Amino acid sequence: MQFHRTIAAAAVLSALAHCNANAQAINTVTVTSNPLGNGEDMQVLTPAKILSGPELRAKIGTSLGETLGNELGVSASGFGAGASRPIIRGLEGPRVKILQNGMGVADVSSLSNDHAVASESSTAQQIEILRGPAALLYGSGAIGGLINVIDNRIPTVLNKKITGEAELRYGTVNQEKSGSFSVDGSSGNIGLHVDGNSRETGNYDIPGKANLSDPASADGKLPSSFTRSNSLAAGASLIQSWGYLGAAVQTLNDHYGIPTAEKSFIDLRQNRLDLEGQLNSPLKGFDSLKFKLSGTDYQHTEKAEDGTPVTNFKNKMLESRIVLSHANWSGWQGSWGLQTEQTKFSALSAASGRADTVPSTKSTSVAVFALEQRQFGDVLGSAGVRLENVSREPDEISALAHRNFNLYSASAGGLWQFTPGYSAGLSLSLAQRAPATEELYSAGPHESTATFDIGNINMKKEISHNLEFTLQKSTGLLRWKLNAFINQVDNYIYGHTDGTKVDGEGIPQADAEFTLRNWSQATAKIRGGEAEISYNHLGEGFSARAFADISRGTLTDLGNLPLQPATRVGFDLGFKQGAWRTSLNVLHAQRQDRLASFENYVTPSYTRADANLSYSHPYQGQQITWFLMARNLLNQDIRLSTSILRESVPQPGRSFIAGVRTSF
Repeated sequence: MQFHRTIAAAAVLSALAHCNANAQAINTVTVTSNPLGNGEDMQVLTPAKILSGPELRAKIGTSLGETLGNELGVSASGFGAGASRPIIRGLEGPRVKILQNGMGVADVSSLSNDHAVASESSTAQQIEILRGPAALLYGSGAIGGLINVIDNRIPTVLNKKITGEAELRYGTVNQEKSGSFSVDGSSGNIGLHVDGNSRETGNYDIPGKANLSDPASADGKLPSSFTRSNSLAAGASLIQSWGYLGAAVQTLNDHYGIPTAEKSFIDLRQNRLDLEGQLNSPLKGFDSLKFKLSGTDYQHTEKAEDGTPVTNFKNKMLESRIVLSHANWSGWQGSWGLQTEQTKFSALSAASGRADTVPSTKSTSVAVFALEQRQFGDVLGSAGVRLENVSREPDEISALAHRNFNLYSASAGGLWQFTPGYSAGLSLSLAQRAPATEELYSAGPHESTATFDIGNINMKKEISHNLEFTLQKSTGLLRWKLNAFINQVDNYIYGHTDGTKVDGEGIPQADAEFTLRNWSQATAKIRGGEAEISYNHLGEGFSARAFADISRGTLTDLGNLPLQPATRVGFDLGFKQGAWRTSLNVLHAQRQDRLASFENYVTPSYTRADANLSYSHPYQGQQITWFLMARNLLNQDIRLSTSILRESVPQPGRSFIAGVRTSF
């Protein structure tokens, strides 16, 4: 803890030493998860998607997984409406890092599929998806990639007048009533920001039976699929020619149902404080010194259908990050950094106050990293390295269970522009991940997933070798991209079950509530690819896009990985003319029968069709946009192969969403 305070104090004092009250020049700072700040087409190591503006607004759902689940290479865990986490190229949980403005969200969504991501999409200004190895510079756990939700709550530029956005919407499939707003302004050299949202949905409609093999299951509406959430945040920054120094506070509340037979629900609360600053030209040869400090107090309570508390989850995290960047050292551009993290996790029985399933655990990590990039003629080369130490110290367990992991990650790649507008890229990376707390120490029942989890304190660190090839045309009306990847993970950690049923004490019984699940390790190989071609995708007039993605994971001598994504193809058609915007989006997912040895449910194919129509016009100095969206127009029974509840929890049926948005 003293280490964190020292970093923060040093950065703040350094910033104040550079203050100049008469300075008028203001620098524009773009927040991005890529240390070098490159766009989508130039991220050698990170094939990326950046969602913003109308495209982001049209895709916002009740969870981060729903918002991003149809993006190229991304699927969702689909645990009802309230809890759905993004899955990147078939990798999920702790292998996909979720960030908010470049810092961890500090929730427990990676622990179990029924836990929500504590980040709100409706107030985001931009969401970045990184599917490549450079994501590991933000944490050794980011073997699969990362999601960065950017809301710019700490202003980095001064607005001469008040600007903002507000939206109201109503949805038919779940009686959604939601509203959100975001406002930016300034007072002198102080930038100001405030945003918030409120959303309430009921149990959502489904096309037929919840469980097609059970005539007694719910019909027409999915029980315990309601949600209710709200958030409020405010930030302020001192912005001058030397850089900026700011802070933001946020509170988030979430209440949502778990659509299992128990009909339990979760009450979630998170309070967060962020400090951030940047010094321009702090040292000779360096462009900027940026520091971030984030403190988060997260807790949620899992409750029975009658409201009786069952388990209290808490996670307190303090994270710091300091990055020193330079622009041109003999042609090299790069960033060097130091990152630390301290967390205290507990999951205690509400009745006894004792550890429930996973013991209270303190985790710490310290990492140094560097990323450098240089142009060599027609080739843009990039290389990165990260060294990290991670320790886990559980309470009430022998000191022999304390684990310490030294992790090494590195990546290198190049992008060759072999003719104007056309390029080919190749990247190679090594990434290591420490086993998560639940993978090491689980020893008990988990009500919401109906599993009795057993960890292994002797788990080894995961070691991933990734090779990726990219070929793309990135200019002109017609653009296209091809990505192919292969990822071998030694000591891959996965939950294995042979179908054994046990009671709450772990005693085998034929009709018991829980399925025994053991965390195990084996060598895994994930391979696949993505392709897309677009015509005038963001321009006026007619536009079109076609795409496909595939990912296949296997365990050496043990068959398929569990919960693998289906192969998908689709197309988008759009038309923009003046104030009018319209689009049709069709996604077809193939039948997913590549099952793990302990899986038995084949996910059927489906075709999802969505449509959007909007009209914008000025009104008293504001821009008003009226919109109508249709989702799952064909009212398909959609079941996600990546969801552990795919047999009993279909996705929502046909829905119409109407709303109005104003920008000023």
